[in-house]
Amino acid sequence: MHIVFFGDQHLDSLGGAQVSMRLQREFLERAGHTVTVVAPKMHGSRDSSGIHGGAYIDLPSMPITVDREYSMSWPGRASDRFLDKAMTRRPPADLVHVQADFWGAFIGHRYAERHGIPVVHTMHNRVDVGIAAVTPLHRPVLAALNTWRGIAMRGVATSGGEDTSGAGPVRGSDGWAFLRGLAAGASAVTAPSTHFARRLEQHEVFAHVDVIWNGIDDDLREQTLAARPMQREPGRPRFVWLGRMSPEKRLLPFLEAFIASGVDAELEIIGGGAQRSAAEKIVRGHDGVRFAGRLTYPQTLARIAAADALVQTSIGFETQGMTPFEAATLGTPSVICDPDIATELGGGLWAVPEADSPEAGAVASGRELEARRTAALAETLRQAASDIAGGTAPTPLPEVAEAFRQSSRTAAMVEVYERVLAER
Repeated sequence: MHIVFFGDQHLDSLGGAQVSMRLQREFLERAGHTVTVVAPKMHGSRDSSGIHGGAYIDLPSMPITVDREYSMSWPGRASDRFLDKAMTRRPPADLVHVQADFWGAFIGHRYAERHGIPVVHTMHNRVDVGIAAVTPLHRPVLAALNTWRGIAMRGVATSGGEDTSGAGPVRGSDGWAFLRGLAAGASAVTAPSTHFARRLEQHEVFAHVDVIWNGIDDDLREQTLAARPMQREPGRPRFVWLGRMSPEKRLLPFLEAFIASGVDAELEIIGGGAQRSAAEKIVRGHDGVRFAGRLTYPQTLARIAAADALVQTSIGFETQGMTPFEAATLGTPSVICDPDIATELGGGLWAVPEADSPEAGAVASGRELEARRTAALAETLRQAASDIAGGTAPTPLPEVAEAFRQSSRTAAMVEVYERVLAER
């Protein structure tokens, strides 16, 4: 098969979806398939792994962040023409796999419609939660996005043959309406977690959503585990946090909780983003906190394996939350703020109590809720540090490690591809 991936961001940029798509491409090619990746051209620094030859089609784009890490391509006739010309140098495509939520999704569905190719759409993003985290004007922004989607995907047929620009399955102006509009042209929809798949179904985004976790490189996992010392290195408890430094990831509240906890521990922060300066200011002068910046995938996995615990701090935003699964696969337990992720992992973790649960008391204002969350996280960090120091830290479940291998995830996705092609 020749599968064409569409992403909102270049796969050399920072992000869990990009890591997942890189692995998917590698393991599909190992299985004998051909993959072309279509995404906006990068304008910032590029990962040293970014030599991809003709398998990557970098669309004309404009930078959209100050650090020039992320960019966008405008979905329209110019992008269509550029893509169609570039694809003449690639084998005929059998299937489009959209793994984007905005311009990449529009461009991918437009391409599939022009060429009569079926679409599998992987939903990576809780659009409503993500936009609400970065702007108080999320409702008008979502309304504008729905309008843009309707314009950009006008004429794209639904899986039932109806035009998505009509009423059909697309109604409303919230985040779920936006995702319904994207899924309308797909023959199959997948999600990287059970909790997100069920939410998509409940909000009528798609009738049945296949659950296929994102994975970890099988070989690199074995290499990382082989290089890890058999015994824990002596010293203070070692925590690691990694991800994009933006509001929805809740790095700043985490650092406030870390300081408030008073734990005698080391903390390594991996990644980059707009909130780095603010993060450094919070912990300035605090012993044991180190900003590692952006690391390669192998380096990141090695740091996770060397840590005593990973800390996952976003709440309600992650559709899977890859880092706790990577940690579990490497034998490292996690401190988990998101109850959905804690449930998905099933064990081997410290779950932060929900600050807005009935047990937490009366409904709190936004500021009070964040204060409760910070206090709950601080207390959980104290418990985790105590357990680590005492040698009683929880152990991740072995079945999670087995199910998270990329080889098994690719086999599951190929089954979806084959089902879609057989139904044509």
